[in-house]
Amino acid sequence: MLLIAAAAALLVSCGNKGAMTGDNSFPVQTVTPQSATLQSTYPAVIRGIQDVEIRPKVSGFITKICVKEGQAVKAGQLLFVIDNVTYEAAVRQAEAAVNTASASLNTSKLTYENSKKLFANKVIGAYELQSAQNSYESAEAQLAQAKANLVSAKENLSFCYVKSPANGVVGTLPYKVGALVSSSSAEPLTTVSDISTMEVYFSMNEKEMLDLTKEAGSMDSLVSEFPPVHLLLADGSTYQHEGKVAKVSGVIDQTTGSVQMIAQFPNPQHLLKSGGSGSVVLKHTNTAAIVIPKSCTVEVQNKVFIYALGEGNKVKYTEITVEPQNDGNNYIVTGGIKAGQKYVTNGLTKLTDGTAITPISPEEYAKRIKQAEGMGAMQK
Repeated sequence: MLLIAAAAALLVSCGNKGAMTGDNSFPVQTVTPQSATLQSTYPAVIRGIQDVEIRPKVSGFITKICVKEGQAVKAGQLLFVIDNVTYEAAVRQAEAAVNTASASLNTSKLTYENSKKLFANKVIGAYELQSAQNSYESAEAQLAQAKANLVSAKENLSFCYVKSPANGVVGTLPYKVGALVSSSSAEPLTTVSDISTMEVYFSMNEKEMLDLTKEAGSMDSLVSEFPPVHLLLADGSTYQHEGKVAKVSGVIDQTTGSVQMIAQFPNPQHLLKSGGSGSVVLKHTNTAAIVIPKSCTVEVQNKVFIYALGEGNKVKYTEITVEPQNDGNNYIVTGGIKAGQKYVTNGLTKLTDGTAITPISPEEYAKRIKQAEGMGAMQK
């Protein structure tokens, strides 16, 4: 879409009514650069600034679901409970092993202390003393291992209580109470999305990115100086808050030849949802744009042509290149015609390449049309 700051106001009905002046006179307009705001749109995907998949770290049946879809949760809040009977038993077993290892260590310590006294009194030899010391050190290691097993058992038990790792909003809940889940389950238990700020992913082609980077001087400057962007929602409305480009991928996608960009939008009303779609709108002003009304052009097989006025007042069927985005009424011309040249604005269907015409101004043309219409009304 194009928002033309200074539309071609001098053109009067650039349609193909034909040369209604009764002679070979056709209106021509001089190409004059003017200010125009160009608007480019890029398909986009909306995601929370932090989308965390919640997956179980232990296997078991879901015994309790503590949240609902769409519910706002805080970091550390309980989401699910997985059957913990087996894991509680493992904790008790590990605690018993710690107690056993601790008692064994105490016994080994007493034996070692007594052996040191006997060795000092030359009742036992060095072999017996070393054996007592080895038993004591082995008992210490067994206690350390038992304590480690207890820590692991308690951690596995804690995994039965699935908690939110971050603030956010709960996504879909594909599993119900009684479902068997594990770390290898195809779907996560749910997704917690931080939607206070949304990241909107869109892509620019390689040429556009090169042009912008050269203009900015560097990629860092491009990101910091990138103009605000707007978001067109799925219903066609424009999101009320502006976004800021925060990240640019350093790799070009070889399949599409595009570079991924991420713009961040504030989401205080939680209107934007993770997984949504829309279009990023980028506006930039061209102070020396060539604007030609679409009605003054001829389109053939996706190509755009005009009748430019050449030497000897002969028209030349000329192809022009235009910006792909337009407002439906005007083209922004990027090539094929330059400032100062002239083109025919009316009667295009009466012309062929090389036709000699008598050029008149659009104002004179409008005057003649008005006179002709007046005469026609009088005759009736």
